Amino acid sequence: MTTMQSAVRRRRVVAAAGAVSAGLLVLSACDKPTPRATVTVGKNSVSAEAECWEDGDNLGQEKATKCALKKASDSIDVPQSETLRIGVDPEIADTGWALWINGQQVTDVYTSTYYSFQGVDLFASQQGQAAPKQLYISVVQQDKPGSAGASKDFKGVWNFKLVNDNA
Repeated sequence: MTTMQSAVRRRRVVAAAGAVSAGLLVLSACDKPTPRATVTVGKNSVSAEAECWEDGDNLGQEKATKCALKKASDSIDVPQSETLRIGVDPEIADTGWALWINGQQVTDVYTSTYYSFQGVDLFASQQGQAAPKQLYISVVQQDKPGSAGASKDFKGVWNFKLVNDNA
């Protein structure tokens, strides 16, 4: 009886060791996920990993601009004059980030993990043109501008599609 119990115990130990080894092997094959950015409107939110990311290395302004122009698959409905909230992982905030719309930087560089754009109407019609049905925004990780007025490092781009609820 004792021999049978020790054989069962040995099988369990071997099986547990095998499971741990297999788990470590699977984890070592995975890429480290990029930091995330989240856009929230009302009670709805969408979160995304970076469109472009070089593990924290500088992408350069040209590549960051190209990445910000890529069409996002993650979308959220935005009613007019609703508050737009953006949250970023601390790793993004440590460097700094700015909001870009359709490939153009529209804000200063923020170093907080959260920013709220109160009652913003991103879909306002301009000079008699109809309001767009959708808009592409990007959270671009970049350092604060230096004395020359331009950012030097662009480290990541997170893209989102805003859908005009009122169009």
